[in-house]
Parts: sequence; C-alpha cells; structure tokens
Amino acid sequence: MSPAAILLAMPLTADEASLIGRATALAREVVAPNAARWERERRIGREALSAAADLGLLRLQVPTSLGGLGYSFLCKVRIAEVLAAADFGFAMSLLNTQNVAANLARNAHPDVAARHVPDLIAGRRLGCTALTEPGAGSDFAAIQTQATREDDGWRIDGAKAWITNASDADVVILYAQTQPGAGARGIAAFVVDGRRKGFVREPSYSLGGQHTIGTGGFRFEGYRAAGDELLAPAGKAFKAALTSINGARTYIAAMCCGMVGEALRVASAFGRQRTSFGKPLVEHQGWRWRLAEAASELAACIDAGEDAQLPAAQAKLLATRMAERQIPALAQAMGAEGLREHHPFSRHLMGTRVAAFVDGSTEMLLERICAVMSSA
Repeated sequence: MSPAAILLAMPLTADEASLIGRATALAREVVAPNAARWERERRIGREALSAAADLGLLRLQVPTSLGGLGYSFLCKVRIAEVLAAADFGFAMSLLNTQNVAANLARNAHPDVAARHVPDLIAGRRLGCTALTEPGAGSDFAAIQTQATREDDGWRIDGAKAWITNASDADVVILYAQTQPGAGARGIAAFVVDGRRKGFVREPSYSLGGQHTIGTGGFRFEGYRAAGDELLAPAGKAFKAALTSINGARTYIAAMCCGMVGEALRVASAFGRQRTSFGKPLVEHQGWRWRLAEAASELAACIDAGEDAQLPAAQAKLLATRMAERQIPALAQAMGAEGLREHHPFSRHLMGTRVAAFVDGSTEMLLERICAVMSSA
C-alpha cells in the first residue's frame, strides 16, 4: 500500500468526524451564502472566521496544552476540502491563521506563544506566513528581506508580496536572510507583530477574483524583533518551510477536489430540474456524459497524501489540473445559468487559478517531480 493510501485509510476519531460535520454545515449555511458578497466587498469574511473559531477550526492542530484540539493532519485536509467547496479564499484564510497558531504553539518561545496564540485561535487576530517577495516567488532561497543582528534583537528591512491574509493579518511568520549571499543556509524565521513600528501594510491587491484570500504585501522599515522572537535559526528555517509547503500542497489538492465536487453537485441538481426539448437535461445523453466524465476524474484524482515531496507535489499537480478542466466543463453544463453570482462556478474558476500558483506553481511542481524521480 502506498503512503498516500495509508493516510487515506487512517480512521478519524469520533470527535474529528463530528467537527468535519459541523464545518460542512458552516460552509453551506454561512460561507456559501455570503461568499459572493465578500467578493463584491473585496474582503475576508471575518464574521464567518469568528463562527469558525467558535467551532474550534482555528485550533485544529494546536496542542491541547495551549487550548488547541491536537487533531490530525487528515482531519485538517478534510476540513479544507469542505470549506473550499463553499469558497477557496475563505478556506485559505482560515487555514493560514490556524497554521500560524499551531506553529507558534509548538515552536515559539513560550512567552511569544502566550502573547499571540490565544488571539489567533479565537479569531481576534489573523495570521500569515511571509515567504514570497516582489522579486522572489517560487525561488524561495532568493529572498532579499534582511534581518541584521542588533544588540539583543534583530533589525528587519525589506518587502513581502503575494501573501495570503496580508490585508488583515498582524501575526506574521517572516522568513528573512541573515547572511547575505548565503542563500538557503542564511534564512531564518521570525515572529512579527504587525502592530509594531516599522511594519507597513501595503494596499490589498486588486485581482480578478478571490479577494476573500486577502492577498497583499507589506514592508519592513527598521522593524525590531526581540531575541526571543527568532522562531527558527538559519540552517533550520528553510527546511521547516519546505516541510510546511509539502503539507500545504496536500490540502490544496483536497481543496480543488472540494470545489469540483460542489460544482458537480450544483450541476447535477440543475440537470434534474431544467428541461430542454421537452425533457430534463439529465435525460440527454451528451449532457450526462459531461457530468460522468467530471465525476470519474474526481473519483480518480489524488485528494490526500503524506507530507513528503513527491506525493505532495503529484497530488497538487493532478488535482489542480483536474479542477482546471472540470469546473469550466460543469459551468458550461449549466448554460447561462452558471454565470449567476450565487452559483460557485466563477469563484471556483478563480480558485483553481490561485491553487495553481500558491505553494509552488504548476511548472515548479513538474520540475520538482522530475528532480525527485531522477534522484530515486
């Protein structure tokens, strides 16, 4: 049995299954009905994040010793899938805050964790991870933001771009270069408080859609990080970041499956109700075939894998490409009705575009897969 199959076969606890059920209800009753309005208003759905916090979704993998649930990665993957079925951006926003809370709870200095984790898991503050820069995207090792040792702390200068939650987040895990010219070896991670002097938030990006992800950037102008706010030193931070990216690729694959599954559900219901040439759409052979193809590809697609380079990259590659093919096909099956705002097709189409870039572009994943296979 493959590692991915082993993960899929692992049982969820009764508590985890119950939480997934409640997350599904939240997605259908709160997120889906409001996602189009949040998009029009170009903002993160903070009110729904508060409701998610009440369910415990912002403390999924936070240790119980710090008020978390301590649930499994598989549980997070399933919750990512059901939330993305309603809105990809909302799911990404929630997961990024949860991930920051879990990271700080496990790895930050206890005083730093105590300062930030309670607000994150309660939804009072949002978190983000700052990797990419205006001149460094998939080439993570090329980041130029500088962290310079000063007295008992660090001075940070530079800029970050294309950051999920940047519009609202003020608890930031920042990756910066501590040894110019050292590449990956010199990268360290810091905990940044966006309320502090020297943190400058840039205007949110105007995109073609998915503003619920809160994409934007910020600058650091002489920002001061205390000594205990070093989260991972040079030599360890880069590896930790790559490990977290592998996990993200896995749940993004599941999120793509969630979007396609919801699009298939909506199109199927429409086909039973809408008549054409005197009979329901579902009774037209060509129309049925379109949905059958989408259902078959969804069933065959990898929607989970373990935290490892090759399976995670393959899962994300296959799932994003499947979503890119099938969401437009299912939208077409709806005819002009699929253009209506209250249906998820337009949001999910843009969600697939975002999925193809975050945590490694499709092209970079292909290179990664080739590199891993050639070294095997």
